[in-house]
Amino acid sequence: MSEQVKFVIVGGGLEGLGIAYSLADRGVRDILVLERATLCSGMTGKSSGVVRCHYGTPSLAAMAKYGVDFLEQAGEVLGEDVGLRQCGYAVGVAQRNVEAMEANVALQQGLGVDVELIDHARMARLWPGLYIDDFAAFAYEPRGGRGDAYLLGMAFAAAARRMGVRIRQGALVTSLLQDGEDGVRGVELADGERVLGGSVILANGAWAPALTAPLGFEVPVQSQRAELVLVDPGEPLPDVPVFSDLIGLQYLCREPNGHVLVGNSDHAAPEYIDPDHYADRAGDATITRVVERLGHRMPDMPDPRVAHSYAGGYDVTPDYNPIIGRAPVTGLFLVTGFSGHGFKIAPAVGRMVAEVLTTGRTSLAGVEPRDFRLSRFAEGEPLLSRHPYEGAGAMR
Repeated sequence: MSEQVKFVIVGGGLEGLGIAYSLADRGVRDILVLERATLCSGMTGKSSGVVRCHYGTPSLAAMAKYGVDFLEQAGEVLGEDVGLRQCGYAVGVAQRNVEAMEANVALQQGLGVDVELIDHARMARLWPGLYIDDFAAFAYEPRGGRGDAYLLGMAFAAAARRMGVRIRQGALVTSLLQDGEDGVRGVELADGERVLGGSVILANGAWAPALTAPLGFEVPVQSQRAELVLVDPGEPLPDVPVFSDLIGLQYLCREPNGHVLVGNSDHAAPEYIDPDHYADRAGDATITRVVERLGHRMPDMPDPRVAHSYAGGYDVTPDYNPIIGRAPVTGLFLVTGFSGHGFKIAPAVGRMVAEVLTTGRTSLAGVEPRDFRLSRFAEGEPLLSRHPYEGAGAMR
């Protein structure tokens, strides 16, 4: 059996659903989304949902700014709550990274991001009890904070369906159908069904390389283990901003119940995993590291204890930035390798991909689609921060 549609989107996570919504919003309704399991059940459901524009890459900062603007209006635009809580977002650095922070803030301000450098007194008021004496400088985004990737993905799905997009769950794509030697004309599912499409959009994260390998080119994406730990400090935290600690290489988020979600910002020794088979809890070494670092950063917790942990996987590229663009074969468009940035830039990704597919260009201010091309790796032109933070990993 087979059917034919204009666009086949492989992957019913946040990015695939955002693209489906954006295409439909521009009048393209002949779309089929194929999800291997249930919607947003992969890495979308493991996202910590941080909202920030603090990047040293202009295209990413501009995409994140568009994301903030969109999320603020999402309830009205999508008709659904996406869990946005604008508690603010702060970054702290050591003396060796002050110059880079100043340059990054200037870059972001030039793109219209609401961000400023703040002093220790202001940071202490934003997060009482946080040990900050070892920081030299801070940046603060009052419109940053947290959202919910699962809620946003499902809101995209609901809006897309209302506009006529078809979405199928439990539809595992096992191969791409080749059109001669240099093209793709559709997909084949595990049950043997074939779906033909004018364009196939691969938005399935770490599962993309297995589908492209038989076509003779590599998509350099791996699944990197990401462990998150929830700590009950003994009494609920007050409303405080998300804090990126670039000395302790961790980020701290207040959960709605007053617990602290602790994530890792140290990617010096990544652990790669099979995205279908991995332990869904943080390991002992991670728990120990979190206890030590959090104890230093929040020394006044009255009765701290680990409440829970979980693990997921970033779909990472060699430069920790996504691949978005046409593949080296006709009929195939790549949207993968989001490396932990996916939630905050998802609205911009959906719009950019829809515009490029329908008009050949994007109207997103400050965004250069060429930055995200697959060929940058072979060309020796990785997408890197203009002002990197020394010792703070590659995810900025």
